[in-house]
Amino acid sequence: MSKNHESSTVMVVDDNLSNLKILRLFLEDAGYKAKAYTNGKEALKAAAESPPDIFLLDINMPEMDGFAVSEAIRRDSAMQDVPILFISALSGNDDKLRAFQAGGEDYITKPFQFDEVQARVETHLKLSRMRKELTEHNRNLEQLVINKTKELYDSQLATIFALAKLAEHRDNDTGKHVERVQSYTAVLAKALAKEAEFACQLDDSFIENLIHATPLHDIGKVAIPDSVLLKPGKLTPEEFEIIKTHTLIGSQNLENVHAHYSSNTFLRMGVDITRSHHERWDGKGYPDGLQEKSIPLAGRIVAVADVYDALRSKRVYKPAFPHTQAYDIIVKEAGAHFDPDIIAVFSRIHREFEEISHEMAEQD
Repeated sequence: MSKNHESSTVMVVDDNLSNLKILRLFLEDAGYKAKAYTNGKEALKAAAESPPDIFLLDINMPEMDGFAVSEAIRRDSAMQDVPILFISALSGNDDKLRAFQAGGEDYITKPFQFDEVQARVETHLKLSRMRKELTEHNRNLEQLVINKTKELYDSQLATIFALAKLAEHRDNDTGKHVERVQSYTAVLAKALAKEAEFACQLDDSFIENLIHATPLHDIGKVAIPDSVLLKPGKLTPEEFEIIKTHTLIGSQNLENVHAHYSSNTFLRMGVDITRSHHERWDGKGYPDGLQEKSIPLAGRIVAVADVYDALRSKRVYKPAFPHTQAYDIIVKEAGAHFDPDIIAVFSRIHREFEEISHEMAEQD
C-alpha cells in the first residue's frame, strides 16, 4: 500500500510482544502512525490524552481484556465513534458476538494475513472519515436551516410589527404605544414566570410568542371609521360601541389566518390577545364578558400593560398621569379590572414600567 496515511493513527493493544512488534512495523511501513501498548489501562490513558483514528485490540490480556478496553472506549464521549477492530486467536461465534456487543466493528482471527488487516483498517478508516464528513455536512445543513428559518421568522415579525404600526398611525395620539406595551408585557411576563402559579404556563415559547404578538392587540382599529377613531373629544356611547368592535375585527381576521395554519402557536396567541385584552376580571369587560381565569392569560397580562400606557399617555380628553397615580389606579383595580395575582407581581416590578415609560417617552 502506498504511504499516503501519515495523518491516520492506529493504536494497537496486544500483550504478545511479538505480535505487537510485527503489527507496528507493518502499519508504519504502510504509512500509518502506529502506537503500541501491551496493557489495556496504559492504552486507555494514552488514548484519552490523544485519541487515535482506529484501534486494533487483542482479547486475552492480563488485568484488562480487550472486551473491557472496548467498553471503556465507548464510554468516552471523545472516542465513541473511533473504529475498534479485534484481532484474536479466539474464533468461536460467542467470542465474536461479545466483541461486537462490546463496541467492536470488525473481527480478525489470528493468524492474520497482512493484506486482510491492511484492507480492513483502510476500509474502516474510510468509513470513519465518511461518517465525520456526513456529520459535519449535516451540522452545516442544520445551521443553514436554522439561519434561514430565523431570517424568515425575523422578516415575518418585522412585517407583522409594521402592520401593527400602520394601524397605530391612524390614531395620531398613540405614538410609541405599540413599542411600550410590548416592553411592559415582556417585563411583566418574565416576572410572572418566576411565580409558581404561572411558571408551568409561562415557558420560553409562550413568552416569546406573547412578546411578538402583543403589537397586534389593536390591529382591528384599522377598520374603525376615522370619524370615531380620530374624534377630538369624549366618545358617545354609540361611538364607544363601535370602538369596542376592534377586538372582534382583529381577532376574527387572525382567526381566519389561523384556520389555515392551525399548529401555529404565534397566531393562536395573537387571536387571544386581540380578542381578550379588554376583558375584565369581574366579567364586565368586552367583547365576551369573560370572567377571571376564563380570560386567556395572554389577554390578562396585556390588559395591565395596555391600561398602564393609556394612563401614562396624554390624550385630547385627559392629561398624562404620573407613574404614582397610574400605579395607584391599577393596584386599586386588582380583583375588579385585573387578575389580582398579576397585580401582586406588577406591584413588585412597577418601577420597571416607570423606567420604560421614561425611556420610550414621546418626543414633543
